[in-house]
Amino acid sequence: MRRLSLLLCLAVVAGCTVRTPVASMRLGPDPAVAGGTFTSPGGVSVAAEVKEIGGKTGICGVWAESENQSVLTKNRAQRVLDPAAVILGNEALLTGLQFLRKVPPARDYGGMEADCVVIERPWRAADAGKRVRINMPPVIIYQDIDLSGGITVRFRPGGPSAHPDDPKPWD
Repeated sequence: MRRLSLLLCLAVVAGCTVRTPVASMRLGPDPAVAGGTFTSPGGVSVAAEVKEIGGKTGICGVWAESENQSVLTKNRAQRVLDPAAVILGNEALLTGLQFLRKVPPARDYGGMEADCVVIERPWRAADAGKRVRINMPPVIIYQDIDLSGGITVRFRPGGPSAHPDDPKPWD
């Protein structure tokens, strides 16, 4: 029983490990892009690519948040990046995008300098032709509830939303 408890603890700690970028590369002209808005003002955009780095699979990317965020969401983007995942074809490669480089909001993230991590998965020639997607699930960012009511701020996925010109759900 003690051994099982120790293994479960190690698995939880390993799953929570923040990856440290090992390289920096420019994104190509057409990275995968995702994002969303908060139920208070503001939004987040993420752009990423999957590349071959030293014979292994590398994930490179950037993220941005709106310049006019609500005080309830400012500097809380990690709560959005933590459960986000990069998917290559039908294979989930990595969950937890905290390693991404923060950049100013932009209309296009192609060509930006990005931070990269390498995973243990070997690179395969067929990977170059596979579609890359970024999955960003809904997340509760802030919640304050008392006897007289409350406020809940959520992240709603729906496409890149950090730049003022990005489409918003209320447009």
